Amino acid sequence: MAIPVDQDQQWLLNCLTATLDTNHEIRSFAETSLHQASLQPGFGVALSKVTVNKELPFGLRQLAAVILKQFVKQHWQEDEENFIHPVVSTTEKAVIRDLLLLALDDPHGKICTAVGMAIASIAQYDWPENWPDLLPLLLKLIGDQTNMYGVRGALRCLALISGDLDDKLMPTLVPVLFPCLYRIISSPHIYEKPLRTKALSILYSCTSMLGVMSGIYKAEINGLMMPMLKLWMEQFSVVLQPSVKSEDPDDWSIKMEVLKCLIQFVVVFPSLTEAELSVTLGPLWQTFVSCLEVYQLSSIQGIDDPYSGRVDSDGAERSLESFAIQLFEFLLTIVGNPRLVKVIGGNFKELVYYTIAFLQMTEEQVHTWSLDANQYVADEDDATYSCRVSGILLLEEVVTAYGAEGVDAIIEAAQKRFNESCQAKIAGSTDWWRLREAVIFALFSLSESLSDGLFPESSKVILGSFLEQMLIEIAGTGVHEYPFLHARAFSAVSKLSSVIRQEVLEQFLCASIKAIAVNVPPPVKVGACRVISHLLPESNQSILQSQILSLLSSLTDLLKQASDETLHLVLEALQAAVKAGQEVSASVEQIISPIILNMWVEHVSDPFICVDIVEVLEAIKYAPGCMRPLISRILPYIGPILEKPQQQPTGLAAASLDLLTMLLKNAPIDIVKIMYDVCFNHAVQIILQSDDHSEMQNATECLAAFVLAGKQELLDWGGDPGFTMKSLLSAASRLLDPNMESSGSLFVGTYILQLILHLPSQMAHHIRDLVAALVKRMQSCQMPELKSSLLLILARLVHLSAPNVGQFVDLLITVPAEGHENSLSYVMSEWVKHQGEIQGAYQIKVTTTALALLLSTQHVELAKIHVQGHIIKTTAGITTRSIAKLVPDQWTVMPLPAKILALVADMLIEIQEQDLDDNDEDSDWEEVHDTDTDPHNKILYSMGSSNARPTIEHLDAMANALNESEDENYGDDFLKGSDPINEINLAKYLLDFFAKFSNGNRAVFDHLCHSLTPAQRNAIQTVLKQ
Repeated sequence: MAIPVDQDQQWLLNCLTATLDTNHEIRSFAETSLHQASLQPGFGVALSKVTVNKELPFGLRQLAAVILKQFVKQHWQEDEENFIHPVVSTTEKAVIRDLLLLALDDPHGKICTAVGMAIASIAQYDWPENWPDLLPLLLKLIGDQTNMYGVRGALRCLALISGDLDDKLMPTLVPVLFPCLYRIISSPHIYEKPLRTKALSILYSCTSMLGVMSGIYKAEINGLMMPMLKLWMEQFSVVLQPSVKSEDPDDWSIKMEVLKCLIQFVVVFPSLTEAELSVTLGPLWQTFVSCLEVYQLSSIQGIDDPYSGRVDSDGAERSLESFAIQLFEFLLTIVGNPRLVKVIGGNFKELVYYTIAFLQMTEEQVHTWSLDANQYVADEDDATYSCRVSGILLLEEVVTAYGAEGVDAIIEAAQKRFNESCQAKIAGSTDWWRLREAVIFALFSLSESLSDGLFPESSKVILGSFLEQMLIEIAGTGVHEYPFLHARAFSAVSKLSSVIRQEVLEQFLCASIKAIAVNVPPPVKVGACRVISHLLPESNQSILQSQILSLLSSLTDLLKQASDETLHLVLEALQAAVKAGQEVSASVEQIISPIILNMWVEHVSDPFICVDIVEVLEAIKYAPGCMRPLISRILPYIGPILEKPQQQPTGLAAASLDLLTMLLKNAPIDIVKIMYDVCFNHAVQIILQSDDHSEMQNATECLAAFVLAGKQELLDWGGDPGFTMKSLLSAASRLLDPNMESSGSLFVGTYILQLILHLPSQMAHHIRDLVAALVKRMQSCQMPELKSSLLLILARLVHLSAPNVGQFVDLLITVPAEGHENSLSYVMSEWVKHQGEIQGAYQIKVTTTALALLLSTQHVELAKIHVQGHIIKTTAGITTRSIAKLVPDQWTVMPLPAKILALVADMLIEIQEQDLDDNDEDSDWEEVHDTDTDPHNKILYSMGSSNARPTIEHLDAMANALNESEDENYGDDFLKGSDPINEINLAKYLLDFFAKFSNGNRAVFDHLCHSLTPAQRNAIQTVLKQ
């Protein structure tokens, strides 16, 4: 399209040219001029005219298109995040839209793509309401076989906007668009493969949206697709039928899009697809087998892969590896679908057999991993995007789908492939080891099922015997000639140890200890470290004691050579060695500790490595005779660091506090006193003065550890108990400052919990001020984790106020809260809103039981508060971004007591469901015994309580019922064993609560139950019948 160039256009062309000038001053002046011009009316139109003018140089047109896309993002829509005044006028918008549509048939592919991206950006704001003719024009271009440039441009543009299609457009679009796409895909004599591939990508996007809609419009969607499904499946078969060829990456691309579409069809329309899927199985199998042949030559052997690493015009990878991964993803979808897996029938054994061959290491992987052991470890541990990972996932799904038959199929196929590797070795092949390594790697897919009922005992015996045969044979091959084979053997020993005889395990453990000490390739040392980490803790310590000193020495030397990913493995192995060699650790502490501490300093900026190093130091600390020398070695170093944290390298002070916290844990009181003398005041000052969030977080945890370890004695260590208490309160005051960023205060809940648990008499005088500070901090905090921790403290105060919980409610009423009638109103509205987000067995236990205590008071003020109830579904169909802005979520409002009862009932449901899942284990509905009363009633004096808190039964922990692991909850070091609430059996507690509450005032109970869901009422009735 030729557009006359006027004076303004010429100025713009000159400016665009100047932005490419090598002279910095000229370039900067031009960029400034363009920015100033972007604030004037008509700038967008001028850019559009340059973009679509085919007589202008290609480079200037492309630059204008890029700037136009940025201009649209900044000036098109006023309520957008990146908006910059002024907004483009309605008239100018219309001109820009018209100009861009005329340029979609540009012969330059990059211009066409740039124009399409600009149109897609505008469409986000204007289409369909203010641009109703966009889609009809695109469909018209797609259907015009005389203008292939127009077809290409329209397809690219439609591909960009197809992700924003919604449920209003799809019902009318699909009957028109899909036949157009089908005509393109089914006409290879008219349309080249890239255009057919793009058409398939649009089909994929639209089908994905239909999948989102199918939850609401299932019948309508099936009605739309049923007439076309058979045609599509037949066309997919046509595309997949030809064998995969190494010299045709365009064929890989179109087949890949077909596979993606098939996945969507299978997922979205399983009932419709089931009958038609069989037509694709033959071509699919042909694709799978022929792909392996090409993959074997081009990737595994590296003989011919000229297209490796190439991308198409949209930046998508066009490698054979990515195609094979997509193929595995489709197979994974079929095998993982109980409805469709039967179409494979007995052919799953062949599927397993061919899959194992795909697991072989490629030539590129061998080259990369030989040069970089870190990359080898990273790729092994992080399950990177590769055929090997995809193949393992498929084998694991086979085990899930076929059970014992799947297990036997994998073992049988592995044995066949093992025999083939033996034959290849005899025949003199240099690559025989690849298939052997793949066989062992394939057996890793069985590791998860070894611990459940899917794995028959007879299969375990066969697997163990087969695995031992391979391992022993590998042990007799050259470690330098086949390093990855030996590395895989070591990994197999650690991962599949449950089926290997003890004497074989000990043989490989000794071999791994030897490998650490001698000169072998890095991957072998990596495998050896895995064996040591996994087997050493369970090994016969008496047999290995003679080798522990040598192992510790070898691992310490290896630390000096390791870096990044491998360092993690070496540290894990060293930790296992220290724990196993407790009897000799004291003699080598003076050698190991300085090296570990130097490494800690060197990697202080890497939190992941630091964690591993601190765990090794912790293992040394617990070794007999090592704690005191280790602490005497560390304290003189970290003391000056904490005294002047602002003068230290980034992260050193924070890491020092973390190290100090570890040392405090379970330390004898006299050693805690030593650490107090050196570091306590520095930790307090860091909280009071630092602006570094990491330092503040770690200092907060450190003070919590001091209070937990020192308890009341801590106040006397400084000589002035009053001053020490003031320091502790000053730290709490800063952490609760409502103006502080939430991240810095993140662990204040853990700290205050220790204060109220272990210094109850002193904290009793500050309860009202504490509550006021907690409320203000809650109102200003931006992090859900912080708000949950503050709610935990308030919940713990509820417990400490028992049996006079009503007095704590009265206290909350007297504390003001900005924007609310009082703190009770604010706290309870936030509490019930966020109760479902609270994580951790202890945290859930404290807050749930505290809600029950509050409800038991039947305080009149509770019934006056109305809180967020249930979400209201206001619109049907898909909630798009624009709809979400116009119609935000709406909620019912319900009385606070009814909401509390609903939340407690929800907890009851969760416990009952978990109890059903764990019926083979000890139930939490068991009878238990009473324990002593809570000793912390002194804290109630400030609220006028003169009665001790009644006994709460100390019962079995509810971690199992809550499906929580203590290792997953932050702060467990401070919570476990330090709070009697840990001993509550939540199931029994709730049973007692509902029994007492329902009997205490039946009319109130029945009234509140009317607000519950049927599931909640049923859960309560279930326990009331017991």
